[in-house]
Amino acid sequence: MNRFFGNSSSKVPKPSLQDAIASTDARAASIEVKIRKLDAELTKCKDQMSKLRNGPGKQAIQQRALRTLKQKRMYEAQVAQLTQQTFNMESTAIATDNLRNTMATLDAMTQANKEIKKQYGKIDIDKIEDMHYDMEDMLERANEIQETLGRSYDVPDELDEADLEAELDALALEVEEEGPSYLADLNKAPDFIDEPPVEVGEQQTPERHEAIKTTAG
Repeated sequence: MNRFFGNSSSKVPKPSLQDAIASTDARAASIEVKIRKLDAELTKCKDQMSKLRNGPGKQAIQQRALRTLKQKRMYEAQVAQLTQQTFNMESTAIATDNLRNTMATLDAMTQANKEIKKQYGKIDIDKIEDMHYDMEDMLERANEIQETLGRSYDVPDELDEADLEAELDALALEVEEEGPSYLADLNKAPDFIDEPPVEVGEQQTPERHEAIKTTAG
C-alpha cells in the first residue's frame, strides 16, 4: 500500500521564508517579462492604427489594443501584489533575525552572569580585608626599620646655627693670634738680604751704583 499511496510519515519539508521570497521574486520577474511583451504589442497596434482610416479594420485593431491594455493592467496589479508580499516577507525575515540575535545575546549574558556569580562566590571579603590590614602593618614596620637605620650617632638632634657661626668666628681669631701665615706677605724680603731687590724697570743713579760697588768690595 505504501508503494502506491506513499508513506504518510515521509512529509515534504515546508519551504522556509527565504524560499518563499525567492519564489515570489521569480513569479514577479516572469510577469514583468509578459508586461514587456504586451508593451511591444501595444506599440505595434498604435503604429497600425495611425496608418489606417476609420473602418472595420481600424476598429478591430482598437479592440485588440484594448484587450492587450487590460491584460497589461492585470499583470501590473499582480506584480504590485507580489512586490508587497516580498516586502512583507523580507520585513518578517529581518524581525526574525533580530529576534534570533536578541535571544543569542540574552543566552550569552545569562551564561556570563552565572559564571560571574560562580567566580565571585569563591571570594571571601573578610580575607581580603585582613590581607589589606596585614599589608598596612608590614609597611608601617618597614618605615620604622628604615627610620631606625637612618639615625645619626653622637650628633644632636637639633643644632643651633648661631652657635655654629660663633664657633667658626672663634676659630678664625685663634688663627690670627698664632701669627701670620706663610702666604701673608709674599713681597717681604728675607732677613739675610741687606737691601731690597731692585725691580727691572727701576733706573740706578750713579751714587746708588757706587754704593752697591763699595758694598760688594
